[in-house]
Amino acid sequence: MSSMLAQPLKLKRPSALRVLAYIGLFVLGAVVGVAGALVQPAWFPGGLLLALAGEAGLLLGAGRAAGSRAGAVAPAGGWMISVVLLTASRPEGDFVFGTGAASYLFLLGGMAVAVICATLAPLRQPGGDGVRLGK
Repeated sequence: MSSMLAQPLKLKRPSALRVLAYIGLFVLGAVVGVAGALVQPAWFPGGLLLALAGEAGLLLGAGRAAGSRAGAVAPAGGWMISVVLLTASRPEGDFVFGTGAASYLFLLGGMAVAVICATLAPLRQPGGDGVRLGK
């Protein structure tokens, strides 16, 4: 009987439905990022806490619903890309984020929430007769 550590890892390709779900979660993460960027300066500190709580709820819920860390990473990626794109100023001089402490708290706090929620998401365990992880 050989150890599971010595066996090669057998990865299956994700189904088309799972890929579509991850794409949908990515877009939903981008929408939550834009909404949070608009809400956080409106009612400081309540808007900041609401924006970060909305992000945390989305990431934890997506991770639990998908049953994997990729379920939490997909909306986190959408959130980060949308927020980073909103930080860039336009040629006309318009921008969404001001230079206050609240904007930096939103950016850094949102990235910390994304890392924490992706870490807390459940891992998919391998199935089969020789696996004892579920016991």
